[in-house]
Amino acid sequence: MRRIRRPVGEPLGKISCPRCGNSTRFVEQLESVLVTTTYLQNDDGSFTPLEQNSDAEGELSFLCGECGYDMTPFHGHFREMVF
Repeated sequence: MRRIRRPVGEPLGKISCPRCGNSTRFVEQLESVLVTTTYLQNDDGSFTPLEQNSDAEGELSFLCGECGYDMTPFHGHFREMVF
């Protein structure tokens, strides 16, 4: 079982980059992702997406959106706080 690392920023639990201090912009990066999209062709020749599925096979990283610092240990907390 993976332990979720909780940040201690202000307010309590706010993530901040230890390198540059950024607390607003972050990047979630997945490697080796297969995206499959099903389309319907309309009478006028245009296409409408019907369904999209994705499978991630590679590593997941959580990075500072300003300086690129690896903040992956905080990814669990990040996922809990996405609403």
